[in-house]
Amino acid sequence: MPDDISSRLGRLTPEIQAMMGVYALYWKLEESFDCIETDLSHQECHMLIKLDQPKRMGILAADMLTVPSTITATADALEEAGYLARQRDPEDRRAWLLVLTEQGEEARNMLVTVAGELFQTASGLNAEETAEFARLARKIRDNILKTGIPEGLKK
Repeated sequence: MPDDISSRLGRLTPEIQAMMGVYALYWKLEESFDCIETDLSHQECHMLIKLDQPKRMGILAADMLTVPSTITATADALEEAGYLARQRDPEDRRAWLLVLTEQGEEARNMLVTVAGELFQTASGLNAEETAEFARLARKIRDNILKTGIPEGLKK
């Protein structure tokens, strides 16, 4: 019986196997995202994806695991390029909402579609497995946020 990498890794604990799988998926996706044809930075793409609805800067910063001052430059660049606009929050006229423009919506839709395709290709999961993985990943993320955001995510 050949001793391939999959069978060798199968002898490790489930926790180690899970960590190795997540790590490999992360790096494969990072490599794949670099192939998306866009003039936008990773941070700008991340912001567009998180703007599924109009959001205040503070909410968006929390969604992006950063502080509002960190995303100001990204929002400014996206606004200048025509991807988003600032509008007064009707619930609190002192606050501003970031709202995608038509160009921003088109870019976001493309990014979500391409990211989904890249995930499917990289992970090899079917729709049911992807839904279960997403559920477990949300649980992991929620736990991490409860216990403290890692320093690497604060940058």
